[in-house]
Amino acid sequence: MTADVRETVFLVDDDPDFLDINGGLLEGNGYRVERFANPAEALRRMGEGVPDLVVSDLMMEQFDAGFSFARQVKADERFGGVPVIIVTAVSRHLGLDLSPRSAEDLAAMGADAWLEKPVDGARLLATVRDLLRRRDEARAGGAGGEGTS
Repeated sequence: MTADVRETVFLVDDDPDFLDINGGLLEGNGYRVERFANPAEALRRMGEGVPDLVVSDLMMEQFDAGFSFARQVKADERFGGVPVIIVTAVSRHLGLDLSPRSAEDLAAMGADAWLEKPVDGARLLATVRDLLRRRDEARAGGAGGEGTS
């Protein structure tokens, strides 16, 4: 029975408040959450056990740490199917608009979704649920390979 299986979400952000608030939100909605202050910690942990989904800040120790992390996750065949949500306040803090304009932009970033901070809890939960549903559908449909004609 899948209702007893808790999906694991890795939260990666150097802001402890973001980790606490959004970790609590996800845990309160049935997810198992592991929190990391930087991408290197998360990647080390991913070598021990792969999460079902990753939520990562864009700007941490480096301006593009989230992009680099997301691309590493997607490039590693052990983690390639793990959905990645990038969250950022770069637009608000620096006035830079890095928002993806298309699915191709998201893919180039190594991301499956993009959310602006402060993250609306309902939107985060809906995005997590949607990405996990799509991942599950892709796995079920891809069991025999890609279905292109």
